Amino acid sequence: MAKRQALGRGLSALLDNASNTPEPKPIEKGSIGNVAGSIAMLKISQIEANPFQPRTKFDETALNELAHSISELGIIQPLTVRKIGANKFQLISGERRFRASQIAELEEIPAYIRTANDQEMLEMALVENIQRENLDAIEIAISYQRLIEECDLTQDALSDRVGKNRATVSNYLRLLRLPADIQIAIIEKKLTMGHARALITVYNASLQMAIFNQVLREDLSVRKTEELVRTKKPSNAKKATSSSALSFEHQKLRADLRLTLGRNVELRSKDDGSGKIEINFNDEDDLRSIIEKLTP
Repeated sequence: MAKRQALGRGLSALLDNASNTPEPKPIEKGSIGNVAGSIAMLKISQIEANPFQPRTKFDETALNELAHSISELGIIQPLTVRKIGANKFQLISGERRFRASQIAELEEIPAYIRTANDQEMLEMALVENIQRENLDAIEIAISYQRLIEECDLTQDALSDRVGKNRATVSNYLRLLRLPADIQIAIIEKKLTMGHARALITVYNASLQMAIFNQVLREDLSVRKTEELVRTKKPSNAKKATSSSALSFEHQKLRADLRLTLGRNVELRSKDDGSGKIEINFNDEDDLRSIIEKLTP
């Protein structure tokens, strides 16, 4: 039975210059397009892996299932590559399809041909992964952080890029401030995103770990975890009083400082424009850590 060739839109809905990429059309076997933005059948031997691929582990069973599907139906959606030589291309996105095609022992695969420098390539790979892979919350957070740091994006620009509101992006980024044991528990699915969101609001690492261990020990639900956090956290009465006088801009600044430092930060202002910022620390090492984060 002849294999059917079906082509999807790839990254066109996500990239700013998607309108420059032509709609997929049937490809004649053996045709090689050299114009950036075109779609062509490329030999697998002409394509090298993406060095910026943010995911390093792939489920072997899922890859074999995809390989079987590809053997029966062909590639449903083209890969995206960039041209790096006369007959050489580098993968931008679609590594699962690429690996599965190798398992299926295909000789040629359909691909969009794009031009991209290394930064654009990293951004495309990260956005592709965030949108299309079944990443755990920590992998998503790491991808967000890499987009901010390595692609020089603000949180607002990042939220637009990945189609998430800024609060969602901030919540993922705050996961990276959690102790390593808690992050590992999220990766291993011992803790849900709901549990993590509750623990994020605890700015003392020792208290976080105590609550975390109790959650695992007693197998607490998200709601029970939220109740536990409320009972364990210091009284917020004084905090609420001082916060009510803060302008929206000052509240936003305080939230950004808390996110950056991964701890409780208090900001107080007076009518004359003066005020103070309070940052708690536990010991000398903790203080040095704060200073390092605040020093360019």
